[in-house]
Amino acid sequence: MSATVTGPAPLGTLLRLGRVSNLPTVWTNVIAATALAGGDPLSPRAALALLAMTLFYVGGMYLNDAFDRKIDARERPSRPIPAGAIAAATVFAIGFGLLGAGLVLTALCGPPALVAGLALCGVIVFYDLHHKGNPLSPVVMSLCRLLVYVGAAAASVGSVPAAVWVAGIALAAHVIGLTYAAKQESLNRIERLWPLAVLAVPLFVGAAALPHSWPAALLWLALAIADGLAVDTLRRRARPDAVPAGVAALIAGICLVDALMVAPASLGAAALCVCGYIATRVAQRFVPGT
Repeated sequence: MSATVTGPAPLGTLLRLGRVSNLPTVWTNVIAATALAGGDPLSPRAALALLAMTLFYVGGMYLNDAFDRKIDARERPSRPIPAGAIAAATVFAIGFGLLGAGLVLTALCGPPALVAGLALCGVIVFYDLHHKGNPLSPVVMSLCRLLVYVGAAAASVGSVPAAVWVAGIALAAHVIGLTYAAKQESLNRIERLWPLAVLAVPLFVGAAALPHSWPAALLWLALAIADGLAVDTLRRRARPDAVPAGVAALIAGICLVDALMVAPASLGAAALCVCGYIATRVAQRFVPGT
């Protein structure tokens, strides 16, 4: 049961519900996918794609809390809905409203973008409804990020080249690993570490560019170090918030995956993705990323 809501939700509650500190990871997805597709990440069409994916992400986060409200009341009563900071009906309305607004924006970018947007909305809602107790939920979440890549490319250039699919699948592997870890957050333990080996997939894919690009080599090293430190935090659990901290670091690492994937195509886009990583880590100090 949730506590009684006594007034309008404060801004901090709205930001926390949307996990807005992680938004730079969505923006770097759009930047990388657009550049890999041969488009301009600073073009008006890319801006529409970025705004649409932002709405999809925040809407999905709102619905996640709305659908999980009964479980959160037992396991995480400090979450906004069970704590009485905002009504579940309000969260549902905002969540579905944001998804609808995102679909309107993708429709403006053409049929391929709209189809990708519809698929992404479907997967988001499916995940929010069925992720608890579902061993395949990390795969479903990874499909969300893959569809962000697909939707961004479709919106920006009208097609999805092979390079976008390769990078998107590499990113999806990273997301599988971090989502597996996130599923253990309420327990503050990781039962098995071996599934986190999937985090190495982007490093394997990105290794192909190392002999030809020193920036790619630096990004490869940065991602390897960032992921290694996050996994070590999860492994040692030396502090009470070890699992949330490790998961937050892996979420920010999405930006480094994007940077590594796009570096051979555009150093400018890769630099923007690195800035996204920094922005995410800073923002997570103010708004929890998990």
